[in-house]
Amino acid sequence: MVKTCVALLAIMLAAPGAAFAQEAKSPELVKQLTQLLDQKKLDSIATADPQNLGTYVAALYFAGSQLLVVTGKYAAPPLLNEKIGKKDYRDVYIDLSSASVAGSKVFVMDMNADGLVARPGENQGMDTFESGTKQYTFDGDWKKAKMSEADYTKAFADADGAYSHALELLLAQLKASGTY
Repeated sequence: MVKTCVALLAIMLAAPGAAFAQEAKSPELVKQLTQLLDQKKLDSIATADPQNLGTYVAALYFAGSQLLVVTGKYAAPPLLNEKIGKKDYRDVYIDLSSASVAGSKVFVMDMNADGLVARPGENQGMDTFESGTKQYTFDGDWKKAKMSEADYTKAFADADGAYSHALELLLAQLKASGTY
């Protein structure tokens, strides 16, 4: 009886984390992107967002440890278009990181380059997401962030959606640009 109660309690406590893992789309997309970057020996990729004129997305990849992704509007689109055409992806990443139009920048720091994780395990880095004035650290401790669990869950879902959209654009660029 005690073993059954302990097992049931363990399942109940694990369920919220499992729900985050099942809902997150970014882990599979990151896996695809990093495999292609590894195959092509690239450490960066960038593209324009065709649905949002003047908006760009770029990633800087540290194999096996971290994926940094930035999106934002850029005041001089021809400059970034030229750099993308020349496959100067790292320069696009730097330009977007440092000079995107105020309020338009979204930045994701994906520790372990494994997609966003809402509740990281021990010795696993915490992912962060910044959009405008909002910044979230996904460490599983919504109380420390002065949020309700529901707000934390929504923030995570929104961040994962934005990150997944950026990853899809980068994957499409890798496949279409001849670097695939």
